[in-house]
Amino acid sequence: MNVFKQLKPFYWPERKYLFASIFCLMIATALGLVYPNMLRYLIDEIIVKGQYHLVPTLSLAVIGVMTVKATFQFLHGASSGKLGNHTAYNLRNALYEKLQYLSFQYYDKARTGDLMSRLTADLQAVRDFIGFGFVQILNVCMMVLFGSLMLISIDPLLTLITMLTMPFLVYTAMRFESRIHPAFRSIRQSMSSMTTAVQENITGVRTVKSFAREAHEIDKFAGRNQDYQTNNVNTSGIWAKFFPLMELFANLSVVLLIGVGGWMVIVERITLGELVAFSSMIWYIIGPMWGIGFHINNFTQSKAAGERLLEVLHQYVHVKNKDNARMLSPDRVKGHVRFEKVTFGYPENPPALVDFELDAPPGSVIGLLGGTGSGKSTVIQLLLRAYNVKEGRVTVDGEDVRDVTLESLREQMAIVFQETFLFSSSIRNNIAYGVKNATMEEIERAAKLAKAHDFIMELPQGYDTIVGERGLGLSGGQKQRIAIARALLKNPKILILDDATSAVDMETEHEIQRGFQEVMKGRTTFIIAHRISSLKHADEIIVLDQGRIVQRGTHEQLMKQEGPYLETYNIQFADKPEDIEETEDAPPAAAGSGRPEPCDRQAAAEVAAASNNKLRGFAH
Repeated sequence: MNVFKQLKPFYWPERKYLFASIFCLMIATALGLVYPNMLRYLIDEIIVKGQYHLVPTLSLAVIGVMTVKATFQFLHGASSGKLGNHTAYNLRNALYEKLQYLSFQYYDKARTGDLMSRLTADLQAVRDFIGFGFVQILNVCMMVLFGSLMLISIDPLLTLITMLTMPFLVYTAMRFESRIHPAFRSIRQSMSSMTTAVQENITGVRTVKSFAREAHEIDKFAGRNQDYQTNNVNTSGIWAKFFPLMELFANLSVVLLIGVGGWMVIVERITLGELVAFSSMIWYIIGPMWGIGFHINNFTQSKAAGERLLEVLHQYVHVKNKDNARMLSPDRVKGHVRFEKVTFGYPENPPALVDFELDAPPGSVIGLLGGTGSGKSTVIQLLLRAYNVKEGRVTVDGEDVRDVTLESLREQMAIVFQETFLFSSSIRNNIAYGVKNATMEEIERAAKLAKAHDFIMELPQGYDTIVGERGLGLSGGQKQRIAIARALLKNPKILILDDATSAVDMETEHEIQRGFQEVMKGRTTFIIAHRISSLKHADEIIVLDQGRIVQRGTHEQLMKQEGPYLETYNIQFADKPEDIEETEDAPPAAAGSGRPEPCDRQAAAEVAAASNNKLRGFAH
């Protein structure tokens, strides 16, 4: 019951429905015990004594009792339903809120399918038990108590003999509970694994089809489906083993009642009406005890489900506000960023940054260049405070980012990720996502700066066009330009571009870069890029390798040094080195559809691969 004690904050505020449900069920249960006594009266007082004129009166009394009982059962069902639904509402909100504030470190290992399983099937199991299951178990206790008192009032000895098998029934039920709980937990885990497989397959269906791996995915799903089936079959085996035993002990009570009770009627120790009433009331005990396995089943399922929900609710938040955290004032933030001897490593991985130092004055442009795994993205993650630094500190305008609220820190920043994510909504809503009450004029201005306005206006519904899930239906370049517009609309003091133009062609990249020249004014900008053309105008370019700074300086300074920057430049502009100089004064080109030509994609991929190999090998 410790699970439900921990869940108390979610159902105890709705206790009025709990108490109303219990009260109504108690009345309905007590009225149910009136029926056997009416049978006894019918036989002993009416049939045996021949007072048949009382039959209509007794019939009306039965109808009246059953009507009142039905009314209280209805009220019980309505109260239980409200209790379960209000509890589910409270839990659902708490879980969703927790998921919003869990840190990046949790989502690095979390599985979407598993989380969806917890928020749907597991929450439903808890809802059903708290709403109905708990009260039904309480009803079992009340029926056994009231029924036993009624039986004892007829004949204590017959009650004792009839109840001889009940301890065996209870013991079997307890054994059943101890076996069925881990079985149901295994079922939920295998269900979660199967759901994850389906979710990943649907999300990556284009990758699956492009590699012709349909058969592999079918086999993978079949394996997880087989595991789910095996767990269900094993659980069914537990049911098949224990339920016949419980049925046997229940029916033995009836056999003892008929044998001993019939003999007592013969010797006139009890009347025939009392035996009939006894036979009717014994099922008020046997019925609940016989079905106790069902209630235990519901209890164990909900307990296993509750444990999985509590795992999320009790999940430690690695990055959160301090108790005395200060708010950054938007009017006073200038955007002065410093990294002071920062060393950081992800869990179970070597350090991603070692003694990293950086001083970015307000309005400066910082370029980050390096191969895969060099630590470029880690610099941005620490600036956003997605993770806490291990050693050293990161400051904004002299304030340690750990000492200010996360909301006020991130409100001063806007980031364009390399992997663009769009919501299943209109283009207008996607661009305005980070700004409340953004006007259409502001949205269009941001789209024009990102060179997205022209292709948006060519769509049938313009800015009201609904993009598909994760932006499907748009090209990579189009999605990336919408993401850039979303960042620019926020008008941040610190702008972060994580390879933001990787999915656009060279001409569109040049147009976007020209737009950036305007929006970068007055704000600190961090640019992660593989193309040197994107970093050429940076005030400082930092070259990273395995978390360490191997070069730093302006483009002109680095071009005069032997090292990975010059080697990367020579790889990218080996054929036409003058191109990088010409783009600065080149006339604006018309923004295309955003879909890079095949040759551009291939060339970009080859250049990026060669650059990465060169950067990775430099330190060695």
